[in-house]
Amino acid sequence: MKTNATNAEYGQEPGYIAQLDIQDLHLSFGGVRALAGISFQMTYGELLAIIGPNGAGKTCVLNCISGFYKPQKGRINFEGRDITKLPPHRRPALGIARTFQNIQLYSGMTVLDNLMAARHIHIKPNILSSSIFFGPARRKELIHRETVEDIIDFLDIESIRKKIVGSLSYGQQKLVDLGRALAMEPKLLLLDEPMAGMNLEEKEDMARFILDILELKGTTIILVEHDMGVVMDICQRVKVLDFGVMIADGKPEEIKADPKVIKAYLGQKT
Repeated sequence: MKTNATNAEYGQEPGYIAQLDIQDLHLSFGGVRALAGISFQMTYGELLAIIGPNGAGKTCVLNCISGFYKPQKGRINFEGRDITKLPPHRRPALGIARTFQNIQLYSGMTVLDNLMAARHIHIKPNILSSSIFFGPARRKELIHRETVEDIIDFLDIESIRKKIVGSLSYGQQKLVDLGRALAMEPKLLLLDEPMAGMNLEEKEDMARFILDILELKGTTIILVEHDMGVVMDICQRVKVLDFGVMIADGKPEEIKADPKVIKAYLGQKT
């Protein structure tokens, strides 16, 4: 873990420790520029929102952090380690988990099985003991099931734990998606529009769960969300993208009053 040498550039106090350090990120698809020189840092236990109009590059940032996209230029450091070229399947073991804008669950499996599937990164299988399901294998299974049951209780989804995911409402599936990410025991949680398609009550529940994850588990969170009411209420810091360029970075009250943000995203003042 390294102390950042450019604290003044980011307005951070001396001694600030960056859990996530993104420097000069560039991403293009053919002639289309998705990200152009994105740089920012996050400390441990921070809740950061990334907002902007459709096509601004918000999900591209999450995809670069999680490894689904490889930037043409720039660097991503996580806890002092350069993960820019690290394959996506190796990043969850470091403590990086995410939810998806379009739900990616096993629709033919139960809620419990979906959450158990996410525990695979913590399971070190032994062919012999696993085949007879006895001794150490059985004890490990019980430990993983206990972890998953704690998540079910945390998200208050006990009533649907044995239901097939494909039969659930959209809002319930969003909670299962969040639960699966939590089952990986993340240090950094990437939430890609977790409240999209939800009604007001479901959004309030999701906002409460996000705050609980932050406060009770100490998990660092990056939230991509279009609901500005939620963003302004729960986030500590907000970054605004427009056409792949970061046009603002600050506290929610500062972002609401920024002329560039109002023009690009929030709408002109009347």
